[in-house]
Amino acid sequence: MGDLSSQSLDIPLRQQAIRDKCFHPTGTFVEFKKEEIEQSIADRFEHQVGLHADRLAVEAWDAKLSYDALNKLANRIAHAILRRCGRGEEPVALLFEKGTAQIATIIGILKTGKMYVPLDPEYPRSRTEFMFSDSQSRLVVTNNQNLTLARALAGDSVQVLNVDEIASDAPSGNPDLAVPPDTLAYILYTSGSTGNPKGVVETNRNVLHFTRDRTNACHFCADDRFSFFVSCSFSGSLTPMFNALLNGATLFPHNLEDEPDLAAWLIRERITVFNGSGNFRHLVNTITEEVTFPDLRVLFLGAMPMYAKHVEFYKKHFSPDCILINSYGSTEVKSMRMFFLDKESHLPDNNVPLGYAVDDTDVLLLDETGKELANGDVGEIAIKTPYMSPGYWRRPDLTDDRFRPSPNGDGDRIYLTGDLGRLLPGGCLMHMGRKDFQVKVRGYRIELGEIEAELLNTGMFDEAVVVADEYAEEISRLIAYVVPKDHCPHDVGAIRHALAGQLPEHMIPSVYVPLDALPLNPNGKVDRQALPAPGTARPELEIPFAPPRTPV
Repeated sequence: MGDLSSQSLDIPLRQQAIRDKCFHPTGTFVEFKKEEIEQSIADRFEHQVGLHADRLAVEAWDAKLSYDALNKLANRIAHAILRRCGRGEEPVALLFEKGTAQIATIIGILKTGKMYVPLDPEYPRSRTEFMFSDSQSRLVVTNNQNLTLARALAGDSVQVLNVDEIASDAPSGNPDLAVPPDTLAYILYTSGSTGNPKGVVETNRNVLHFTRDRTNACHFCADDRFSFFVSCSFSGSLTPMFNALLNGATLFPHNLEDEPDLAAWLIRERITVFNGSGNFRHLVNTITEEVTFPDLRVLFLGAMPMYAKHVEFYKKHFSPDCILINSYGSTEVKSMRMFFLDKESHLPDNNVPLGYAVDDTDVLLLDETGKELANGDVGEIAIKTPYMSPGYWRRPDLTDDRFRPSPNGDGDRIYLTGDLGRLLPGGCLMHMGRKDFQVKVRGYRIELGEIEAELLNTGMFDEAVVVADEYAEEISRLIAYVVPKDHCPHDVGAIRHALAGQLPEHMIPSVYVPLDALPLNPNGKVDRQALPAPGTARPELEIPFAPPRTPV
């Protein structure tokens, strides 16, 4: 992974120039002031209702709701929750398909001063049961479509609230509860190293700080129209949902299963803000004709690595006024870095940088002993900010492991991301892969992400994942799972020849497994545990067996 070239040494200045282009042509952007994070999410939403009562808030397959209508529905749900649970901070589970009822329920739970715990009916049953049990929710809110599953989860000890049975004439006024900004807002479950998900909790203040940061960086405004693809159980839902509804904009929940022609949907709905790396990759891999997106002004991507081919696709299909943003964050910290690109941006190698610091957030690079490294050295990325998660729900052991005192002894906390990075002299952060994706093969330490990047750089594949496999006891081999471009198979010799010009011999995979598509987990990331085993038989794309030539 190379350095940025001298042609790009003015990147900090270029970054500001590109950021300055992030404006809606109607000019309706309103700055999100720092003091405005000292309230609840519900307070900020109700303020938008007062400003934009008749504007469209959410449009989904099940309904279209104005801000006034969405607020009244959320209020009816909030009053029903308060009647069952009373006041006080506690988790409340919700079980919905993507749609307006799900959004209204999230807002309704926040209005009560409780935490929302989103359960996705599309998730595996065992995962949903674990999340529900671990959250210790006393109430699950659902609708007719998911009522059977909700009752099965609840059993005899947990109440079930069906929003479809709430009377239309139920109280619809704001509950007018005082919800302090440090009140917990949600529990979102993310993958756990032990095989069970771990619940990340977050405060209202931190969510508003995150929303403020992205609102001001991208000039989100009431005239924007946000795509919304991911599950509400995933932290990627926070950007479209809160940046839309806390700025008076319109949110468009969408399932690719309902309409797989994503390009046509984006054009028809006049989407201005696109969120989601997984769906952007779907767009890149499925568009073969000359399609342009005249209304899109911000492509906000993250969660998965971005490469030069994605930037070239952006330059080809989007308008000169559209800005591409590579964002870096996590469920625990949300926003850490952003890198802005326009049509004139130059990438000296295949990797898109993670970018520059966001407000009130510092990045440290640590060695294996926890000591801070100098710029230019590769180390684990640690984040220091007053706006990080308080920790993991009911897991003080995990919290102590990932959230630690700052190494400089200033009394602040840091969060260990598990990612490796390198800071360039100008302050730009480069991603160097996952700490747990580093492996040793025949004594060499290898970063699997670097091999994946070079496989994509050959132009032969749309997607690629590399794993290390224990083969013949202690000897490891590298296996590449690849999705061939246009489903055209490639000779293993041609693949190895293409890689040999960029990688040393020990980094070239010995097995290549062609797939129609990489398996994804519910969050849209590659599910490495679901990759098929190559088997004991020698796969078609493996190196032909060569017998030993000497006793040694």
